[in-house]
Amino acid sequence: MTAPVDPAGTDRHDTATSVPPQRARTPRIVTGPDPLAREEPYAVADAAGTEALLRCWTREKGLAQPADGLLRVPLPAAGTAAGAVVHHWSATGHHRFGPVRLTTADQRPLTAVELAALLARESGADPAEGADLVARVADSVRRTAVFVTDRRERPGHGDPELPFLDSEQALILGHPLHPTPKSRDGLGDAESAAYSPELRGAFPLHWFAVNPSLLATDSAWTDRGRLVSAPDLLTALAGPSPVLPAGTAPLPLHPWQAREVRHRPAVQELFDAGLLHDLGTLGDPWHPTSSVRTVYRSGEQVMLKLSLALRITNSRRENLRKELLRGTEVHRLLRSGLAARWHETYPRFDIVRDPAWLGVDDRDGRPLPGLDVALRHNPFGPGAQAHCVAGLTSPRPWPRLPAPALVSRLAVLVGRLSERSGRPGTAVATEWFLRYLDEVVRPALWLDGEAGIALEAHQQNTIVLLDADGWPRGGRYRDNQGYYFRESHRDALERQLPGIGAHSDTFVADEVADERFAYYLGINNVLGLIGAFGAQRLADEEVLLAAFRRFLAGVAGGSSRLPERLLHSPQLRCKANLLTRLHGMDELVGPVDTQSVYVTLPNPLAR
Repeated sequence: MTAPVDPAGTDRHDTATSVPPQRARTPRIVTGPDPLAREEPYAVADAAGTEALLRCWTREKGLAQPADGLLRVPLPAAGTAAGAVVHHWSATGHHRFGPVRLTTADQRPLTAVELAALLARESGADPAEGADLVARVADSVRRTAVFVTDRRERPGHGDPELPFLDSEQALILGHPLHPTPKSRDGLGDAESAAYSPELRGAFPLHWFAVNPSLLATDSAWTDRGRLVSAPDLLTALAGPSPVLPAGTAPLPLHPWQAREVRHRPAVQELFDAGLLHDLGTLGDPWHPTSSVRTVYRSGEQVMLKLSLALRITNSRRENLRKELLRGTEVHRLLRSGLAARWHETYPRFDIVRDPAWLGVDDRDGRPLPGLDVALRHNPFGPGAQAHCVAGLTSPRPWPRLPAPALVSRLAVLVGRLSERSGRPGTAVATEWFLRYLDEVVRPALWLDGEAGIALEAHQQNTIVLLDADGWPRGGRYRDNQGYYFRESHRDALERQLPGIGAHSDTFVADEVADERFAYYLGINNVLGLIGAFGAQRLADEEVLLAAFRRFLAGVAGGSSRLPERLLHSPQLRCKANLLTRLHGMDELVGPVDTQSVYVTLPNPLAR
């Protein structure tokens, strides 16, 4: 099998393997019959948006595989129907479709915006929510076209010594099962160049100074056994000798957020009272990661999870106080002996900790939204082979081949491993997948079963560590939002860390934890990985599903209930990103069991 080398011709920059540079060639691993790779950037973006919408509708409405290879979508509300040729039907939902056309009108392909309008009408959603979906689809497509253009014009730009940052910046087309993956309502074009990870942006932070009477903070951060406060950590990040009013603490903000919050009356009142001070931009630039609002700087011991009121995917991304409490709480829980027990069995998997935070309360002692920041450990320095799974599987547009191509970093790794070993690429892909299950999924199952903590381990929250050849060799989970403490383990967790969950709102009924864990780890992460392998012609999905079944059978009967659920439930509950959007739901607001729309899917693992 011919190895798909880095399509940008920048193999010397790919430190994910130890293979020496190779001459660029047309990769045999491509994403099927793919018109996206050959078209101008807007056409690439629009086709990707249309395909994502059709995937969502197919999943959320339970459309079956057509026997004749033509998917038909009834649209009775519009008095018509739509159809698309199926290039790849995926057991896990990662289908590949040709252009969508109305079957009762001319044969011009529908744009993503036109398809969104038809589906919104068909869903029966409130007209305002339907209009919002259409606007956000248009915004997502437009931004994606800018990202594709930039990658074609600057394919080799970026720091070759930072594989972690490379993967964080790699989600050019976005979540394959989200209707508006790149919509960022309120972000101007000039700002987008600096603030978008897809454009490899970088920017200095904006800083406020907070009067101690308003300061809310906690820290379990230690340096060589010494507790370090959040204000001390932040002062060191603000640059050399920041000038702070006496007694105040520094607060970093995303520059967009700093401008936005100044218009809020409650914040302006504190400035007028001399309790908040605007210090302006300070320090060296930071890089946005895949979440847009979490920023990274190589060589620092800290990453910062900032508040950002932009609507990204389904939510405005402002930190909630309970999430900050949760991050510190989980760090203390792990340090209390749980991590030592966990690592006796799985020493190469861990949680990226969020051990400190700082925020602002109003004069009545209530959290002031939009001014909270989490301080996260940064274990990913230069050379660290740590890859966001979503970034690893995401197709990237490259022009510098005999023909343009969309090739993911995962395809590059599999191709190189195949070439080095002389083994078929499908065999290599299957082994890579099995190693991933051992290195990433097994440890997450242990934490669920033994400790009663289910992780919201979707692909963007999951970091896979690779060895020098590109095989999975460990993993990390990150996200202070995404913990589910099982009610059945409340007493044990309380004994481990007295008072746990009292203010972090983290305990949920076991039935809720089961549903969320099955979706995030089972469907989004593992079945999504199988879907990426299949859609990119790296492996047969049925072979990988059989391998996953064998893996689950081997761990079934343990303390986690997930293997049995995935093996034997005829149906699984799955988050419906399109319907969630059409219902106008913000996934960070309200009780955890009602934040999103869930639908029932046939379980591709059940027999």
